[in-house]
Amino acid sequence: MDFAGKVVLITGASSGIGAASALRFAKASAKLSIVGRNTENLIKVAENCEEENGLKPLSIVADITIEEDVIRIVTETIEHYGKIDVLVNNAGIILMATIQDGVEPLDRIMETNVRGTYMLTQRVIPFIEATKGNIVNVSSVLSTTPLTCVTPYCMSKAALDSFTKCLALELANKGVRVNSVNPGPARTNFFTTAGLSDEHRDALLAGFASSLPLKKICEGEDVAELIVYLASDKASCITGSCIVIDCGINLGKVKTLLYKKTYSRIINFDF
Repeated sequence: MDFAGKVVLITGASSGIGAASALRFAKASAKLSIVGRNTENLIKVAENCEEENGLKPLSIVADITIEEDVIRIVTETIEHYGKIDVLVNNAGIILMATIQDGVEPLDRIMETNVRGTYMLTQRVIPFIEATKGNIVNVSSVLSTTPLTCVTPYCMSKAALDSFTKCLALELANKGVRVNSVNPGPARTNFFTTAGLSDEHRDALLAGFASSLPLKKICEGEDVAELIVYLASDKASCITGSCIVIDCGINLGKVKTLLYKKTYSRIINFDF
């Protein structure tokens, strides 16, 4: 897959799946605009990408929940490159919260995972239409699987799936494709961000791996490969799809049993 001459804008690129995606697009010769809130991490990701293809990414320290930052992300990218071919909406947060924790966790998660993504996408669309490019959203298997210890997060990802499908239908006549990737457990900073220690995260991921049909979990690089594929011309007939990458977690009863076991382990952790 060759992205030479194409401009790829990635949010949440300072760690995890976003960082892995930036590196994979760099290997495919893409010109990158990478966005994140962690300046130090973003610099490291940019350096790694430059080592891959000799092209220095445009690094933008920004928060997609702030409208002025959203405007700046698009403005700086267009001023630097003159176009946008691919938007990867990866920025997102997770909080351990149930409905008993009130509305604040819901507001915080929706602000980033839904509202911020919506704002940025709305401003990028004219440029994506001009290049007949495409959009890839990073969702989750939890968009369709209830896990009550992270209820607001599940709700946000369900909303993102619906956004993906609605937007795909709206933009199809402009030649623009919109898809999402829906990862299961992946070896990233996802769970530590949610509040788990490194020790608990490693134990949890080991439990996931032993319970999954494929006896392993996804790496960030695995998800990045799928993102790059969906953004490429090889996926020219795919739009409005929410594609699961989960090592088999969604296979019938396996899903229910696994999440019950996982939930019982999480609630016994001392955060």
